Amino acid sequence: MEKTPREKTIIVGYEENGTLDELEALVWSAGGRVMERITPRRLKPNPAYFLSEGKLWELKNAISAQQGVLVVFDDELTPVQARNLEAELMVKVLDRTGLILDIFALRARTREAKLQVEKAQLEYLLPRLSGEGVNLSRLAGGIGTRGPGESKLEADRRRIRAKIAVLNRQLKQVKANRQLQRAPRRRLAWPVLALVGYTNAGKSTLFQTLTGAAVEVEDRLFSTLDPTFRRLIFPNQLETLLIDTVGLIRKLPHQLVNAFRATLEELQEADLLLHVVNLASPQRDEEYLAGVKLLKELGLEKKPVVTVLNKKDLLENEFTQLRAVRMFPQAVAISAQTGAGIEQLKGKVVEMLSTYVDRGAFFIPFDEGSSLSLLHEKGKVHTEEYRASGVYLEAELPKIWFERLRRFKV
Repeated sequence: MEKTPREKTIIVGYEENGTLDELEALVWSAGGRVMERITPRRLKPNPAYFLSEGKLWELKNAISAQQGVLVVFDDELTPVQARNLEAELMVKVLDRTGLILDIFALRARTREAKLQVEKAQLEYLLPRLSGEGVNLSRLAGGIGTRGPGESKLEADRRRIRAKIAVLNRQLKQVKANRQLQRAPRRRLAWPVLALVGYTNAGKSTLFQTLTGAAVEVEDRLFSTLDPTFRRLIFPNQLETLLIDTVGLIRKLPHQLVNAFRATLEELQEADLLLHVVNLASPQRDEEYLAGVKLLKELGLEKKPVVTVLNKKDLLENEFTQLRAVRMFPQAVAISAQTGAGIEQLKGKVVEMLSTYVDRGAFFIPFDEGSSLSLLHEKGKVHTEEYRASGVYLEAELPKIWFERLRRFKV
Protein backbone atom coordinates (compact mmCIF):
# COMPACT_ATOMS: atom_id res chain seq x y z
CA MET A 1 0.00 0.00 0.00
CA GLU A 2 1.32 3.44 -0.99
CA LYS A 3 2.28 5.85 1.78
CA THR A 4 0.78 8.94 0.10
CA PRO A 5 -2.55 8.94 -1.78
CA ARG A 6 -2.30 9.53 -5.50
CA GLU A 7 -3.64 12.81 -6.79
CA LYS A 8 -6.92 12.38 -8.65
CA THR A 9 -6.48 13.43 -12.27
CA ILE A 10 -8.60 13.98 -15.37
CA ILE A 11 -6.72 13.81 -18.69
CA VAL A 12 -7.78 15.58 -21.89
CA GLY A 13 -6.52 14.74 -25.36
CA TYR A 14 -7.08 13.16 -28.74
CA GLU A 15 -7.22 9.36 -28.66
CA GLU A 16 -4.69 8.32 -31.32
CA ASN A 17 -1.80 5.84 -31.41
CA GLY A 18 -1.99 5.27 -27.68
CA THR A 19 -1.01 8.82 -26.72
CA LEU A 20 -3.61 8.96 -23.93
CA ASP A 21 -2.37 5.63 -22.56
CA GLU A 22 1.10 7.15 -22.49
CA LEU A 23 -0.22 10.30 -20.81
CA GLU A 24 -1.89 8.12 -18.17
CA ALA A 25 1.46 6.38 -17.56
CA LEU A 26 3.11 9.80 -17.18
CA VAL A 27 0.48 10.83 -14.64
CA TRP A 28 1.12 7.62 -12.69
CA SER A 29 4.89 8.28 -12.76
CA ALA A 30 4.23 11.76 -11.34
CA GLY A 31 2.17 10.37 -8.46
CA GLY A 32 -1.34 10.75 -9.88
CA ARG A 33 -4.21 8.43 -10.74
CA VAL A 34 -6.42 9.00 -13.78
CA MET A 35 -10.11 9.05 -12.90
CA GLU A 36 -11.53 10.02 -16.28
CA ARG A 37 -10.59 10.83 -19.88
CA ILE A 38 -12.07 13.64 -21.97
CA THR A 39 -11.51 13.20 -25.72
CA PRO A 40 -12.38 16.22 -27.88
CA ARG A 41 -13.03 15.88 -31.58
CA ARG A 42 -10.10 16.68 -33.86
CA LEU A 43 -10.89 20.34 -34.53
CA LYS A 44 -8.84 23.53 -34.50
CA PRO A 45 -8.22 24.27 -30.79
CA ASN A 46 -10.19 27.14 -29.30
CA PRO A 47 -7.64 29.98 -28.85
CA ALA A 48 -9.14 30.92 -25.47
CA TYR A 49 -9.84 27.54 -23.84
CA PHE A 50 -8.39 24.92 -26.26
CA LEU A 51 -11.73 23.05 -25.92
CA SER A 52 -15.05 23.72 -27.60
CA GLU A 53 -17.89 25.04 -25.43
CA GLY A 54 -19.51 21.59 -25.26
CA LYS A 55 -16.31 19.80 -24.20
CA LEU A 56 -15.52 22.51 -21.66
CA TRP A 57 -18.96 21.90 -20.13
CA GLU A 58 -18.29 18.14 -20.09
CA LEU A 59 -14.96 18.75 -18.33
CA LYS A 60 -16.65 20.98 -15.73
CA ASN A 61 -19.16 18.24 -14.94
CA ALA A 62 -16.36 15.66 -14.59
CA ILE A 63 -14.53 17.96 -12.16
CA SER A 64 -17.69 18.47 -10.11
CA ALA A 65 -18.22 14.70 -9.89
CA GLN A 66 -14.65 13.97 -8.72
CA GLN A 67 -13.88 17.01 -6.53
CA GLY A 68 -10.34 18.15 -5.86
CA VAL A 69 -8.76 16.96 -9.11
CA LEU A 70 -5.89 17.97 -11.36
CA VAL A 71 -6.53 18.38 -15.11
CA VAL A 72 -3.76 17.43 -17.56
CA PHE A 73 -3.90 18.18 -21.30
CA ASP A 74 -1.99 15.98 -23.74
CA ASP A 75 -1.16 18.95 -25.97
CA GLU A 76 0.82 22.03 -25.04
CA LEU A 77 -1.39 24.90 -23.90
CA THR A 78 -0.61 28.52 -24.60
CA PRO A 79 -0.13 30.71 -21.51
CA VAL A 80 -3.50 32.37 -22.27
CA GLN A 81 -5.30 29.02 -22.54
CA ALA A 82 -3.74 27.77 -19.29
CA ARG A 83 -4.74 30.91 -17.38
CA ASN A 84 -8.26 30.95 -18.79
CA LEU A 85 -8.80 27.26 -18.02
CA GLU A 86 -7.63 27.61 -14.41
CA ALA A 87 -9.88 30.65 -13.93
CA GLU A 88 -12.87 28.88 -15.49
CA LEU A 89 -12.41 25.44 -13.91
CA MET A 90 -11.06 26.60 -10.53
CA VAL A 91 -8.59 23.68 -10.43
CA LYS A 92 -4.92 23.21 -11.23
CA VAL A 93 -4.30 22.74 -14.99
CA LEU A 94 -1.15 21.29 -16.57
CA ASP A 95 -0.21 20.39 -20.11
CA ARG A 96 2.00 17.49 -21.24
CA THR A 97 5.14 19.63 -21.17
CA GLY A 98 4.53 20.78 -17.61
CA LEU A 99 3.85 17.21 -16.50
CA ILE A 100 7.06 15.84 -18.04
CA LEU A 101 9.08 18.68 -16.52
CA ASP A 102 7.55 17.85 -13.14
CA ILE A 103 8.53 14.16 -13.47
CA PHE A 104 12.08 15.19 -14.33
CA ALA A 105 12.19 17.43 -11.26
CA LEU A 106 11.04 14.47 -9.17
CA ARG A 107 13.69 12.13 -10.65
CA ALA A 108 16.67 14.53 -10.69
CA ARG A 109 19.37 13.31 -8.31
CA THR A 110 22.72 14.76 -9.37
CA ARG A 111 23.65 18.43 -9.40
CA GLU A 112 23.82 18.39 -13.20
CA ALA A 113 20.34 16.91 -13.62
CA LYS A 114 18.88 19.40 -11.16
CA LEU A 115 20.49 22.30 -13.03
CA GLN A 116 19.15 21.04 -16.35
CA VAL A 117 15.64 20.52 -15.03
CA GLU A 118 15.56 23.88 -13.24
CA LYS A 119 16.58 25.69 -16.41
CA ALA A 120 13.94 23.86 -18.45
CA GLN A 121 11.23 24.64 -15.91
CA LEU A 122 12.14 28.34 -15.72
CA GLU A 123 12.09 28.63 -19.53
CA TYR A 124 8.67 26.97 -19.53
CA LEU A 125 7.36 29.22 -16.74
CA LEU A 126 8.77 32.51 -18.06
CA PRO A 127 5.98 33.25 -20.60
CA ARG A 128 3.43 32.11 -18.01
CA LEU A 129 4.51 34.83 -15.59
CA SER A 130 2.77 37.52 -17.64
CA GLY A 131 -0.66 39.13 -17.42
CA GLU A 132 -2.20 39.25 -13.98
CA GLY A 133 0.68 37.59 -12.20
CA VAL A 134 -0.40 34.01 -12.91
CA ASN A 135 -2.18 31.86 -10.39
CA LEU A 136 0.76 31.03 -8.15
CA SER A 137 -1.55 29.47 -5.57
CA ARG A 138 -1.08 26.18 -7.45
CA LEU A 139 2.21 25.84 -5.57
CA ALA A 140 0.39 24.38 -2.59
CA GLY A 141 1.60 20.87 -3.34
CA GLY A 142 1.19 17.84 -5.58
CA ILE A 143 1.90 17.22 -9.26
CA GLY A 144 3.22 20.24 -11.15
CA THR A 145 4.71 21.96 -8.09
CA ARG A 146 8.19 20.45 -7.90
CA GLY A 147 11.28 22.20 -9.17
CA PRO A 148 12.55 25.77 -8.74
CA GLY A 149 10.30 26.49 -5.76
CA GLU A 150 7.88 29.21 -4.74
CA SER A 151 10.43 32.01 -4.22
CA LYS A 152 11.68 31.70 -7.81
CA LEU A 153 8.21 31.47 -9.29
CA GLU A 154 7.24 34.70 -7.55
CA ALA A 155 10.21 36.53 -9.09
CA ASP A 156 9.55 38.88 -11.97
CA ARG A 157 10.71 38.26 -15.53
CA ARG A 158 14.01 40.08 -15.04
CA ARG A 159 14.99 37.92 -12.09
CA ILE A 160 13.88 34.75 -13.91
CA ARG A 161 16.05 35.65 -16.91
CA ALA A 162 18.96 36.44 -14.60
CA LYS A 163 18.59 33.02 -12.98
CA ILE A 164 18.50 31.32 -16.38
CA ALA A 165 21.72 33.15 -17.29
CA VAL A 166 23.36 31.82 -14.11
CA LEU A 167 22.18 28.28 -14.91
CA ASN A 168 23.55 28.59 -18.46
CA ARG A 169 26.97 29.49 -17.06
CA GLN A 170 26.86 26.58 -14.64
CA LEU A 171 25.80 24.17 -17.40
CA LYS A 172 28.62 25.50 -19.58
CA GLN A 173 30.99 24.51 -16.77
CA VAL A 174 29.33 21.09 -16.65
CA LYS A 175 30.00 20.71 -20.38
CA ALA A 176 33.66 21.69 -19.86
CA ASN A 177 33.97 19.15 -17.04
CA ARG A 178 32.51 16.46 -19.31
CA GLN A 179 35.17 17.24 -21.89
CA LEU A 180 37.83 16.69 -19.23
CA GLN A 181 36.19 13.43 -18.16
CA ARG A 182 36.20 12.21 -21.75
CA ALA A 183 39.95 12.73 -22.17
CA PRO A 184 40.99 9.58 -20.23
CA ARG A 185 38.37 7.57 -22.14
CA ARG A 186 39.82 8.77 -25.45
CA ARG A 187 43.30 7.75 -24.33
CA LEU A 188 42.03 4.25 -23.63
CA ALA A 189 40.75 4.16 -27.23
CA TRP A 190 37.96 1.76 -26.22
CA PRO A 191 34.92 1.69 -28.50
CA VAL A 192 32.02 3.55 -26.89
CA LEU A 193 28.56 1.96 -27.06
CA ALA A 194 25.49 4.02 -26.11
CA LEU A 195 22.03 2.74 -25.20
CA VAL A 196 19.29 4.94 -26.63
CA GLY A 197 15.57 4.43 -27.00
CA TYR A 198 12.10 5.20 -25.79
CA THR A 199 11.53 5.60 -22.08
CA ASN A 200 10.70 2.32 -20.31
CA ALA A 201 11.97 0.24 -23.27
CA GLY A 202 14.28 -1.61 -20.87
CA LYS A 203 17.59 0.21 -21.42
CA SER A 204 18.61 0.15 -17.75
CA THR A 205 17.67 -3.53 -17.41
CA LEU A 206 19.81 -4.31 -20.47
CA PHE A 207 22.64 -2.17 -19.05
CA GLN A 208 22.47 -4.17 -15.82
CA THR A 209 22.33 -7.51 -17.67
CA LEU A 210 25.36 -6.69 -19.84
CA THR A 211 27.57 -5.11 -17.17
CA GLY A 212 26.28 -6.46 -13.85
CA ALA A 213 26.13 -2.84 -12.60
CA ALA A 214 23.65 -1.99 -9.86
CA VAL A 215 21.56 0.70 -11.55
CA GLU A 216 18.03 1.83 -10.80
CA VAL A 217 15.58 -0.37 -12.71
CA GLU A 218 11.88 0.35 -12.37
CA ASP A 219 8.78 -0.19 -14.48
CA ARG A 220 8.09 3.52 -14.81
CA LEU A 221 8.82 6.32 -17.23
CA PHE A 222 12.10 8.24 -16.92
CA SER A 223 13.78 6.23 -14.17
CA THR A 224 17.18 7.25 -15.69
CA LEU A 225 18.16 10.90 -16.14
CA ASP A 226 21.94 10.94 -15.80
CA PRO A 227 24.25 8.97 -18.11
CA THR A 228 25.87 5.95 -16.44
CA PHE A 229 29.19 4.46 -17.67
CA ARG A 230 30.55 0.95 -17.21
CA ARG A 231 33.25 -1.18 -18.80
CA LEU A 232 32.00 -4.08 -20.88
CA ILE A 233 34.27 -6.90 -22.08
CA PHE A 234 33.09 -9.09 -24.98
CA PRO A 235 33.88 -12.81 -25.45
CA ASN A 236 36.73 -11.96 -27.88
CA GLN A 237 38.28 -9.85 -25.06
CA LEU A 238 37.28 -6.60 -26.79
CA GLU A 239 37.05 -3.90 -24.09
CA THR A 240 34.34 -1.28 -24.56
CA LEU A 241 32.58 1.46 -22.60
CA LEU A 242 28.78 1.22 -22.33
CA ILE A 243 26.63 4.31 -21.63
CA ASP A 244 23.02 4.32 -20.41
CA THR A 245 21.21 7.56 -21.31
CA VAL A 246 17.93 9.36 -20.60
CA GLY A 247 14.85 7.88 -22.26
CA LEU A 248 13.12 9.47 -25.23
CA ILE A 249 9.42 10.21 -25.60
CA ARG A 250 7.03 11.57 -28.20
CA LYS A 251 6.34 15.29 -27.92
CA LEU A 252 9.48 15.68 -25.80
CA PRO A 253 9.46 19.32 -24.61
CA HIS A 254 11.99 21.39 -26.54
CA GLN A 255 13.10 22.91 -23.22
CA LEU A 256 14.29 19.47 -22.15
CA VAL A 257 16.04 18.70 -25.43
CA ASN A 258 17.97 21.97 -25.05
CA ALA A 259 18.63 21.63 -21.32
CA PHE A 260 19.79 18.02 -21.60
CA ARG A 261 21.98 18.67 -24.62
CA ALA A 262 25.11 18.37 -22.45
CA THR A 263 23.97 14.89 -21.40
CA LEU A 264 22.85 13.88 -24.87
CA GLU A 265 26.24 14.96 -26.24
CA GLU A 266 27.57 11.71 -24.78
CA LEU A 267 25.87 10.12 -27.79
CA GLN A 268 28.12 12.19 -30.07
CA GLU A 269 31.11 10.35 -28.58
CA ALA A 270 29.61 6.92 -29.18
CA ASP A 271 31.04 4.68 -31.88
CA LEU A 272 27.94 2.48 -31.99
CA LEU A 273 24.36 3.12 -30.85
CA LEU A 274 22.20 0.35 -29.42
CA HIS A 275 18.65 1.54 -30.14
CA VAL A 276 16.47 -0.34 -27.65
CA VAL A 277 12.85 -0.87 -28.79
CA ASN A 278 10.04 -2.37 -26.73
CA LEU A 279 9.02 -5.26 -28.98
CA ALA A 280 5.86 -5.88 -26.94
CA SER A 281 4.59 -2.28 -27.07
CA PRO A 282 1.39 -1.68 -29.07
CA GLN A 283 3.01 1.57 -30.25
CA ARG A 284 6.35 -0.05 -31.11
CA ASP A 285 6.74 1.65 -34.51
CA GLU A 286 5.81 5.12 -33.22
CA GLU A 287 8.25 4.77 -30.31
CA TYR A 288 11.01 3.65 -32.68
CA LEU A 289 10.37 6.63 -34.99
CA ALA A 290 10.42 9.02 -32.01
CA GLY A 291 13.95 7.79 -31.25
CA VAL A 292 15.03 8.11 -34.88
CA LYS A 293 13.65 11.67 -35.01
CA LEU A 294 15.62 12.81 -31.94
CA LEU A 295 18.83 11.20 -33.20
CA LYS A 296 18.35 13.13 -36.43
CA GLU A 297 17.83 16.38 -34.49
CA LEU A 298 21.12 15.71 -32.70
CA GLY A 299 22.91 15.04 -36.01
CA LEU A 300 23.44 11.35 -35.20
CA GLU A 301 21.48 9.75 -38.05
CA LYS A 302 24.67 8.46 -39.72
CA LYS A 303 25.98 6.71 -36.60
CA PRO A 304 26.17 2.90 -36.89
CA VAL A 305 23.15 1.41 -35.10
CA VAL A 306 22.06 -2.00 -33.81
CA THR A 307 18.31 -2.19 -33.20
CA VAL A 308 17.76 -4.13 -29.96
CA LEU A 309 14.21 -5.54 -29.91
CA ASN A 310 13.70 -6.03 -26.18
CA LYS A 311 11.02 -7.83 -24.13
CA LYS A 312 10.53 -10.72 -26.54
CA ASP A 313 9.54 -12.82 -23.52
CA LEU A 314 6.30 -10.81 -23.39
CA LEU A 315 5.29 -11.79 -26.94
CA GLU A 316 2.67 -14.46 -27.45
CA ASN A 317 3.16 -14.65 -31.23
CA GLU A 318 6.67 -15.63 -32.37
CA PHE A 319 5.93 -14.41 -35.90
CA THR A 320 5.76 -10.84 -34.54
CA GLN A 321 9.40 -11.20 -33.51
CA LEU A 322 10.47 -12.68 -36.86
CA ARG A 323 8.75 -9.89 -38.81
CA ALA A 324 10.32 -7.20 -36.58
CA VAL A 325 13.84 -8.62 -36.98
CA ARG A 326 13.41 -8.40 -40.76
CA MET A 327 11.85 -4.93 -40.58
CA PHE A 328 14.37 -3.02 -38.45
CA PRO A 329 18.03 -2.33 -39.41
CA GLN A 330 20.66 -4.64 -37.89
CA ALA A 331 18.04 -6.03 -35.49
CA VAL A 332 18.45 -8.59 -32.70
CA ALA A 333 15.53 -9.81 -30.55
CA ILE A 334 16.35 -10.23 -26.85
CA SER A 335 14.90 -10.28 -23.37
CA ALA A 336 17.02 -8.20 -21.01
CA GLN A 337 14.95 -9.62 -18.15
CA THR A 338 15.61 -13.32 -18.87
CA GLY A 339 18.90 -13.00 -20.77
CA ALA A 340 17.53 -14.62 -23.93
CA GLY A 341 19.31 -13.38 -27.06
CA ILE A 342 22.08 -11.56 -25.17
CA GLU A 343 24.84 -13.68 -26.74
CA GLN A 344 23.45 -12.99 -30.22
CA LEU A 345 23.45 -9.28 -29.38
CA LYS A 346 27.09 -9.43 -28.28
CA GLY A 347 27.96 -11.20 -31.53
CA LYS A 348 26.20 -8.53 -33.57
CA VAL A 349 28.08 -5.75 -31.73
CA VAL A 350 31.45 -7.45 -32.32
CA GLU A 351 30.54 -7.86 -35.99
CA MET A 352 29.56 -4.19 -36.30
CA LEU A 353 32.82 -3.11 -34.66
CA SER A 354 35.00 -5.17 -36.96
CA THR A 355 33.36 -5.05 -40.42
CA TYR A 356 32.39 -2.33 -42.90
CA VAL A 357 35.88 -1.22 -43.93
CA ASP A 358 36.57 2.27 -45.34
CA ARG A 359 39.76 3.50 -46.97
CA GLY A 360 41.20 7.02 -46.75
CA ALA A 361 44.17 9.30 -46.20
CA PHE A 362 45.01 10.77 -42.80
CA PHE A 363 47.40 13.34 -41.43
CA ILE A 364 48.11 12.87 -37.72
CA PRO A 365 50.16 15.51 -35.81
CA PHE A 366 53.06 14.27 -33.70
CA ASP A 367 51.27 15.31 -30.48
CA GLU A 368 48.43 12.88 -31.29
CA GLY A 369 50.51 9.76 -30.72
CA SER A 370 47.62 7.75 -29.28
CA SER A 371 45.62 8.28 -32.48
CA LEU A 372 48.59 7.19 -34.58
CA SER A 373 48.92 4.03 -32.47
CA LEU A 374 45.19 3.40 -32.80
CA LEU A 375 45.35 3.63 -36.59
CA HIS A 376 48.23 1.15 -36.71
CA GLU A 377 46.51 -1.20 -34.27
CA LYS A 378 43.06 -1.23 -35.89
CA GLY A 379 43.86 -0.54 -39.56
CA LYS A 380 45.88 -1.78 -42.48
CA VAL A 381 48.42 0.92 -43.42
CA HIS A 382 49.38 1.10 -47.12
CA THR A 383 51.40 4.34 -47.09
CA GLU A 384 53.19 6.10 -44.24
CA GLU A 385 55.26 9.28 -44.64
CA TYR A 386 56.82 11.34 -41.84
CA ARG A 387 56.55 15.07 -42.51
CA ALA A 388 57.51 18.28 -40.69
CA SER A 389 54.59 18.39 -38.24
CA GLY A 390 53.14 14.91 -38.38
CA VAL A 391 52.59 11.64 -40.23
CA TYR A 392 50.69 11.18 -43.51
CA LEU A 393 49.07 7.75 -43.90
CA GLU A 394 46.83 5.95 -46.37
CA ALA A 395 45.02 3.11 -44.65
CA GLU A 396 42.02 0.79 -44.53
CA LEU A 397 40.02 0.82 -41.29
CA PRO A 398 36.83 -0.75 -40.01
CA LYS A 399 34.14 1.92 -40.35
CA ILE A 400 33.78 2.27 -36.59
CA TRP A 401 37.46 3.28 -36.22
CA PHE A 402 37.41 5.27 -39.45
CA GLU A 403 34.73 7.50 -37.89
CA ARG A 404 36.77 7.80 -34.68
CA LEU A 405 39.73 9.19 -36.67
CA ARG A 406 37.68 11.23 -39.16
CA ARG A 407 38.97 14.56 -37.81
CA PHE A 408 42.45 13.63 -39.13
CA LYS A 409 41.16 12.68 -42.59
CA VAL A 410 42.81 14.48 -45.50
